[in-house]
Amino acid sequence: MQLPNNIAFAVATVFATAVSVTAATNAAETVLTATNSYTVGDFLEFTSGWSKANGRVFRAKAVTGTTVTLEGLDTTDVNLFPAGAGIGTLRKVTTWVPITGVNQADISGGDGKTVEVQTLDSDMPIMLPDGFSATSVTLTIIDEPTKAHHAALKAISDGVKLTCLKGVLPNGGTLLYAGYCSFNESPSMGKGNVMAVKATFSLQNKVVRY
Repeated sequence: MQLPNNIAFAVATVFATAVSVTAATNAAETVLTATNSYTVGDFLEFTSGWSKANGRVFRAKAVTGTTVTLEGLDTTDVNLFPAGAGIGTLRKVTTWVPITGVNQADISGGDGKTVEVQTLDSDMPIMLPDGFSATSVTLTIIDEPTKAHHAALKAISDGVKLTCLKGVLPNGGTLLYAGYCSFNESPSMGKGNVMAVKATFSLQNKVVRY
């Protein structure tokens, strides 16, 4: 049990040139074949033929000059992660800009969807799982336009660039939200309330949590 107090947010503003992934293992933590100069702990955007891994940002757990192990990416189920389909690219996040003055973080969506199925031989319909609703993360940020994060969020939003929002919890846990950022720099203005702006991150896949 923990409170979100003192969570530290940062946004990815610069990625290194992508490197090709020529093979990916089906394992409890997948090992990618890719010529690289990464180090343990680097955050890597993985573009892959595996839809459940595509577009997510993972942490490098083990690295050699030709392989990278992605921490926590379990690809043992070949029905979900078909053998040979994991090839793609990796991009290392090289610059994180801290987002200071966040006073609210709201998560929308991500809930399980269902489909109701009615059969002729039964008067009781059944519910089948149908994936999840799209997820977004909205940060309410104290309006300080001279801060580095203000210009960074505006540039990412205006350029419609894929990015990653990182949240580091007080206990060291890490949340990685990869997607597009929409930044509204027009501040809210309510008497007696601090002016604030909002940045909404529209996720392209599930959150990665460490």
